[in-house]
Amino acid sequence: MRIVFYIALLCALLGQISVYGQEISDDSLMKKANQEIYNNPDNAIRIGKKLIQKEKDINKSITIYLLISTANIAKRDFDESLRYILMAKELAQKTNDLKTQTNVLVLIAIQYQQMELFSKSLETLDEAEESLMKVPESASFKHFEMARSYAVRGMIYKSQSNPEIALEKFKISIKNFEKIKEKKETYYNQSIVYYNIGYCYLILNQTEKARPAFMKSIYFAKLIKAKSLEAFTLKGLAEMHKQKHQNQKALNLLKEAEILCQGTGDLTLKEGIYKEIADNYLSMGNQNLYQVYCKKYFEMRFQREQNELVSINRSINNQDMEMLKKSHEIDTRYRYFSIAVAVFGSLVFALFLYFTLKIRRKNKKYHKEIQELIRS
Repeated sequence: MRIVFYIALLCALLGQISVYGQEISDDSLMKKANQEIYNNPDNAIRIGKKLIQKEKDINKSITIYLLISTANIAKRDFDESLRYILMAKELAQKTNDLKTQTNVLVLIAIQYQQMELFSKSLETLDEAEESLMKVPESASFKHFEMARSYAVRGMIYKSQSNPEIALEKFKISIKNFEKIKEKKETYYNQSIVYYNIGYCYLILNQTEKARPAFMKSIYFAKLIKAKSLEAFTLKGLAEMHKQKHQNQKALNLLKEAEILCQGTGDLTLKEGIYKEIADNYLSMGNQNLYQVYCKKYFEMRFQREQNELVSINRSINNQDMEMLKKSHEIDTRYRYFSIAVAVFGSLVFALFLYFTLKIRRKNKKYHKEIQELIRS
């Protein structure tokens, strides 16, 4: 289900802002970029690119790369998002900061999840959680990263049609978010996780449990004025009404969501909204408006698939480059080893030859002295 892509990506956003944003909180440009990731990602990217040109501090550079990556995800531009998150990973590997390294690992896991590379995502989450086991319980970022990790796991199970297991993971995620004292830092995440909880109940036809979850999602989205998150949840509520054949109520919610998502650049969100509007008009027998929104749906779907295709190609190219780099490193090590063996062998042979000649000279000398003694 393509919905999962959008939800996962937004989780990535949360972590970057709350974990790193504090370090450069005095920078008004960075604050502005953080605030506009959801509703004006293009401007957030412009600010980030401007800041990275003059930034010398490695940790702040990581923060900026993650912000640019997240803003690109908000636009559904996986190609650019992957490029910048890999830049962040490269810098993170040069630090000894477990907080930074874990944050980047979770974001990479989210990226893999969005691309439906689930096994790679789970492997990366395992690596991140293994590192988190070394962190004391008093560390706030431990609960934050564990919460995000379980949220991503829940999304993977949800996309694999295991809503019951997904719900278990989402509930653990919420419990970890509730352990964080800085509540405002978790609003984005909680909105996303509650949306997913509501959607799981919707899949299970438990609408009486779905509605409260959706309403909590909207509540947190409004607290942070995240229009795209609110629009996504309104779409979820609309699907609930559609299941009950309350098509007009569903359309009212979808039209509200359509207005909210304007300017966000999220192709997946628009695609989902247009599809739902078209389906409701079809159920109501309005063929004209069905055709209009069906066309919009296919246009958004085509654009989104093109972006994802470019991103997957970039991922394959990066893997090829990593393999080439490892191969080159192995070749280099083998060459150095061969040279070292050759030098060592030559040295041993030279020493052997030296001592052999020395012994032969001594033997000749002794032989000559013995011959002289015999003659005398």
